[in-house]
Amino acid sequence: MNFSEEMKSVIPNPSEEYEELTVDADIAALDEVNGFVESRLDGIGCGIKAKMQIAVAVEEIFVNIAHYAYAPGSGKALIRVTTGSDPKSVTISFSDSGKPFDPTAKADPDITLSAEERDIGGLGIFMTKKIMDSVNYEYIDGKNVLTMKKLL
Repeated sequence: MNFSEEMKSVIPNPSEEYEELTVDADIAALDEVNGFVESRLDGIGCGIKAKMQIAVAVEEIFVNIAHYAYAPGSGKALIRVTTGSDPKSVTISFSDSGKPFDPTAKADPDITLSAEERDIGGLGIFMTKKIMDSVNYEYIDGKNVLTMKKLL
């Protein structure tokens, strides 16, 4: 069984239309991931503002997977883009079999503090939670699954 087939059992299979991409969890795959997501957004007529917001969230999540999920080793990441029409929406799921880590469990940074006073880290997931309508994490059958949804 390959990684994509393995991941199908852990990512919910909604009745909406979806497409998947499996890539190395490596920063070098970021352009491919962005292009994949953007092509799905183009296919449903997503507006430029929402497309830019989603691109920021996708980059934040994938870069974290690339840097931390398998460090110091390597592995795969599965990205599933599901589109819905009632209401018009996009759901993007990221899955990896790296170290268990729930980025949504970390407390939001205190953005009233200066950069020098704030703890390092956490701004990416904070931005993602602000940009997207929902961001959820599950650890299923040895897999990290982060799912984010945006109503369009």
